[in-house]
Amino acid sequence: MRWHKRLLVAGVAGLMALTASACAGGQVRGAGGTPQPQTSGGGSPAGGQANDATFVYAPNHDVVTDWDPATSYSNEIIALSNIYEGLTRYDSETKEASPRLATEWTSAKDGKEWTFKLRQGVTFHSGATFDATAAKKAIERTKEKKGGAAYIWDPVDKIEAVDASTLKFTLKYAAPLDLIAASGYAAWIYDVDAVDADGKKTAGTGPYTIDTWQKGKETELTLKAFDDYWGGWKPAQYKKVAFRVTPEITTAWQLLQKGEVNFVERLNPQLFEQAQTTESVRTAESPSFQNLLVLFNTAAGPTQDVKVRQALQLAIDYDGLAAALEGAGQKASGLVPQGLVGHASGMEPKQDLAKAQALLAEAGYGPDLKELKLSLTYGIGDEDQKLLVTLLSSTLSKLNVTLQAKPMNWSAQWDLGKKGGQDVFVMYWYPDYPDAYSWFLNVFKSADKPQFNLSYLKNTEIDAAIDKLPELTATDRLAAVEEYKTLQEKIIQEQAAVAVPYVQKYQRALSSDVQGYKDNAAYPNVVFFYDLTRAS
Repeated sequence: MRWHKRLLVAGVAGLMALTASACAGGQVRGAGGTPQPQTSGGGSPAGGQANDATFVYAPNHDVVTDWDPATSYSNEIIALSNIYEGLTRYDSETKEASPRLATEWTSAKDGKEWTFKLRQGVTFHSGATFDATAAKKAIERTKEKKGGAAYIWDPVDKIEAVDASTLKFTLKYAAPLDLIAASGYAAWIYDVDAVDADGKKTAGTGPYTIDTWQKGKETELTLKAFDDYWGGWKPAQYKKVAFRVTPEITTAWQLLQKGEVNFVERLNPQLFEQAQTTESVRTAESPSFQNLLVLFNTAAGPTQDVKVRQALQLAIDYDGLAAALEGAGQKASGLVPQGLVGHASGMEPKQDLAKAQALLAEAGYGPDLKELKLSLTYGIGDEDQKLLVTLLSSTLSKLNVTLQAKPMNWSAQWDLGKKGGQDVFVMYWYPDYPDAYSWFLNVFKSADKPQFNLSYLKNTEIDAAIDKLPELTATDRLAAVEEYKTLQEKIIQEQAAVAVPYVQKYQRALSSDVQGYKDNAAYPNVVFFYDLTRAS
């Protein structure tokens, strides 16, 4: 929200070192090889007995909003990441890009020229052959579409298919193209002649293709193995996958205990504690780059008054919310989570009800003044967002503010948001690749037709600063850090366009017989089904 829009936390110094080494002239990165499914103990892939089971993922929201790999920018990442592949994939353990459709790469001329050697023997789902020309066409089509996260390719000036297995990029300015090519959105390589917007067929190179898609149904989407996948198949891998939409978290937990689903992306603290002692279930935890945004309508309605927005920021019980999450989230400091370049310490928000009441009074609202009614939308079935809304509603009621909160399916909430249809919009955000730029470009840059700028902020000074971030990050890291901090002060403190209560910690529950699961927060809530095996 991109729902519920990344990573094991990499320290700033580590990320700086990564970018520096990735841009070092002439350095070779990556290595060939075939992906191998792993067991939970890191040993050899399970083999022998055939796995006829269907792996069932239980999201609490609708799965697909856009089938086009060029423009997709929402929930469907959990499916499309198994259908499509990029040149690289981010490894959250090594904190580097790893080979995918590219086996190795070099950078030269201070990070402005990149050459990728491509994997041979790869076939698209359409039957067409993957080569440098096909990859070039896919990236150029994504750039031309200018949808979703296509901005990731903005540094690219020219793409050349040197030969069938060599792809060369010339950049306008230095950028970590190996990380960009690992993005969770807009980096997928596909057969441009086989893209189907209706979800009847797929045009990727990944291990799975569409089996059935029934929008609005409980089992919305099923996938099946692509028999000609370049990585090959072993008997114990899952060849069938289903996405069973389960809005209520208690229902998902019951289904997991019964063995009817295999993966629940989020449990509340009480259920997660119970899952840790349930024999048929195992749990997994990891930090993330995914934070919660409470966006205030700066363009219309009562929140158009900055004093009202500042009062709402001060009314949130940040400490109480973090405590109630019981380890599932930690207080945020600014927009950028710790570990990304641009994180600003010392910006942790604090509740101040006396100041909130004073600001509301200046705006003409309060206990002895006019009642303020505000509309708020949030994700249905998300217990953490519901907790925020419950606590905030209770607090605001004491200030003569009525919060008319409505839980909604993401598609409906997003459609309403794009029309400017609410005073407060609650959603998650995370970077497209390990860089903070997407928060600022997508969520806070002026837009005539807002996609994710759901505070509807329009500020030319902020826009100009946002446009400078990519090149500044590549050429003057210290200056970029200062610019990120200044931008966060303007957006959060001066404009009061958003409150950022917490950064999530991923807490998963899955069937105990599933082996090989590893969370990769660069691809939030994605399960790479090909890596899994079922214990015999």
